[in-house]
Amino acid sequence: MSFQESETSRSIANALLETGAVILKPKDPFTWTSGWKSPIYCDNRKTLSFPGSREIITDNLRKAIGHHYPEVEMIAGVATAGIPQAAIIADRLKLPMIYVRDKAKGHGRENKIEGHFQGGEKVVLIEDLISTGGSSLAAALSLKQSGMDVMGVLSTFSYGFEEAHRKFAEGEVEFISLCRYQDLLPIAMAKGIVKEEDLPVLENWRKDPSNWG
Repeated sequence: MSFQESETSRSIANALLETGAVILKPKDPFTWTSGWKSPIYCDNRKTLSFPGSREIITDNLRKAIGHHYPEVEMIAGVATAGIPQAAIIADRLKLPMIYVRDKAKGHGRENKIEGHFQGGEKVVLIEDLISTGGSSLAAALSLKQSGMDVMGVLSTFSYGFEEAHRKFAEGEVEFISLCRYQDLLPIAMAKGIVKEEDLPVLENWRKDPSNWG
């Protein structure tokens, strides 16, 4: 990880923790809809309500696109949580924007991809959170199937699961996260949100989330 990436991950981690977008409770875990027990709850949409944190995330997303994908021609968002940041970024970069539904509408034109595109555009897909990678990868593949050149998926945060890395590699789609779970933990410890004794337990969850808790 480069110095710049380290600074980015720290600033994003601070923004997520200070706004309550990320909550860590290793001794009183959350239960996901999948049934998994989790020491973390993440709702990055909360950051939209805090102008300072929103600006930090927006600025770092913009910088990441400029560094990794300078030839981008269009911004896409994953519905629903990826749409607000995609709209802000598209506006900042003066680029067209589209968004991808998890499934096609059941009425009207039954679109899965909303917005105007012709095919062949170089697209960066914006996501708020990458968990196991299924929904984000599905959105990226929908864009590819519609003839667009998906340069990569860019997320604010990811859990750092190996399953996500495997799925994206199999789908031949690149993804980059501004901040990962393993980057956030030392920041949370420095803030007194978790204790050093909690770190092994928290790291074990990332390595094997389906058998934790």
